[in-house]
Amino acid sequence: MSGPHLHVLATGGTIAGRGGSPTRRDYRPGQIGIDEFLARIEPLALGARLTGGQVANIGSEDISYAVWARLHASASAALDDPAVDGLIITHGTDTAEETALLLDRTLPTSKPIVLVGAMRAADAVGSDGWRNFANAVQVARDPAAAGRGVLVVMGDLVHAARDVRKAITSGTGAFRSFPRGPVAAVTPTSLEWFADPWRVGAGALYPFPAAMPEVALIHCCAGLDGRIVALHRAAGAQGFVVAGFGEGTMPEPLRTALREAAAAGLPVVRATRVDEGLVDRAPDDDGDGFIAARALGPAKARILLQVLIAAGLRDPAVIQQALEAR
Repeated sequence: MSGPHLHVLATGGTIAGRGGSPTRRDYRPGQIGIDEFLARIEPLALGARLTGGQVANIGSEDISYAVWARLHASASAALDDPAVDGLIITHGTDTAEETALLLDRTLPTSKPIVLVGAMRAADAVGSDGWRNFANAVQVARDPAAAGRGVLVVMGDLVHAARDVRKAITSGTGAFRSFPRGPVAAVTPTSLEWFADPWRVGAGALYPFPAAMPEVALIHCCAGLDGRIVALHRAAGAQGFVVAGFGEGTMPEPLRTALREAAAAGLPVVRATRVDEGLVDRAPDDDGDGFIAARALGPAKARILLQVLIAAGLRDPAVIQQALEAR
């Protein structure tokens, strides 16, 4: 097939899943290999030459550092290949936002990088996977997709890695972006960008971690005290992210324990368990040594904090800037 050369890295997920019946609710993710997947796609004549590699074939709830390391190495090799014009990653939706942000911070932006998944298995009635993939090709084959970091294509919309999240448990409109909203609208035959690229020609912002530091994520609930902090510190936690109430508030006993952790040099990030909204710096943050997650949800704040700690960055002011950077 003629057209731009796009390399596809497959990790599994619902987009490669089968249920055995078009109306069956349950299914198994990661059942279709990359060769079969590309063979099914070829008749669609998407205007690109597709090659592929199988990194994993799992549900993304089972994503791990080992898979991320293989994916990053394969993505880096594809981006370094002058014959490759763009990169597509097929991925499950449960942890898509975390993988997208990790790669967004640790890969260069010189070529289009698109992560795509599905909410319905490949053999389900109304499956969205093939359309989502066709949309991903439409994005990845456009040179204007470069300089935007990792992009996530779901449901005829294109999202930036920093802003995207899975907001609904099921249905094809499960993904949203906050605070900037989607960066483009896409169909298999059209693509409309809403803004100019923001990272043109930029290299990786941070090195890919040689290992993932342990960062504890604490989900606030009424009556939570500070004992959970002591448990995580004893287990070797090197930092904390708190999914707090409202604008990142937390019970005072928990705050006291985390204040002690911050004083000991462990970064502490305040995020929110609320679905959407900013967590701004509070008047007490300077004294407590805390960091505000701003628009990042707890899961993505944790991933980014792991990358920063691995890079030797522990100063709260430096981490605050990194959490706010687009």
